[in-house]
Amino acid sequence: INEGSDLVENKKKKIIFDCDNTFGVTDCDVDDGLALLYLLGCADAEVCGITGTYGNNNIDVVMSTIHAMLKDLGREDITVKRGGASCGEYESEAARYLAQMADKYKGEISILATGSLTNLMGAYMIDPHFFENVKEIVLMGGITQPLVFKKEVMNELNFSCDPKATEMVLRKGNYVSVITGNNCLKVLFTKEEYKNRLMDSDTEIARYILEKTDYYFQYNEEGYGIEGFYNWDVTAAVYLMHPEFFEDGLVKLQVSEEDLHTGYLRQEEPANCVVNLPKIGADKAFRNNIYNTWMNVVFE
Repeated sequence: INEGSDLVENKKKKIIFDCDNTFGVTDCDVDDGLALLYLLGCADAEVCGITGTYGNNNIDVVMSTIHAMLKDLGREDITVKRGGASCGEYESEAARYLAQMADKYKGEISILATGSLTNLMGAYMIDPHFFENVKEIVLMGGITQPLVFKKEVMNELNFSCDPKATEMVLRKGNYVSVITGNNCLKVLFTKEEYKNRLMDSDTEIARYILEKTDYYFQYNEEGYGIEGFYNWDVTAAVYLMHPEFFEDGLVKLQVSEEDLHTGYLRQEEPANCVVNLPKIGADKAFRNNIYNTWMNVVFE
């Protein structure tokens, strides 16, 4: 029986989550935290480590949020490493950890990156074989056209944090999939649906999510005129674990630091990289999978 259990464990997808988590921080995004909950709720996911980066807030806020969230969940067993604090700060414990893990588990590590890409650039600078060693990289970021909402145009806040690092990841990375801001717009999570689905589940995790995210609906409505919110980073996490809910699309890009200052992904020739830009396909199945997976999270 033990041998069988070990075999099942070994089949899990080994994931390092590189994020700018600000779950529950006033006037900051909640989707990194929701993406983490999604990964923890996936039976086939093994979260080997979390590397903190900047983006939604500064690195100190991000790191304290990650640690507080893992303490809340009773998952302080998960390795956490601090990343670079700003654009160009490529030397960090997060970068070293990424490089070491990719080398130790060649062809097995999947990286989900939902903030700046400074840590990934740092790992490549430490080990030029880093991208070859990684199994796959799923990114949340980038735009192919402006994100125009009722009250305001939303700026791209991930790829634009460190354009040099982003260009390097897109050009050097193997098996890179990018969940763009535009491709997340198919599914809006309304306050009514969100609360009804979670309140129907009288569980500790449902109450935790409702408590930590309630402010975010008002934030989006007042700031952008959105009656709900888009689960940007969760969408990337779902793609990593369940690509069957998406339609893949290999796209030739002409990426440059200049364009990436705004996160813009230029689809023009001559191309200098090819990436996958998945689009949500099975809308209902996608939604149901997110809610159901969150409900699998148990406080340890």
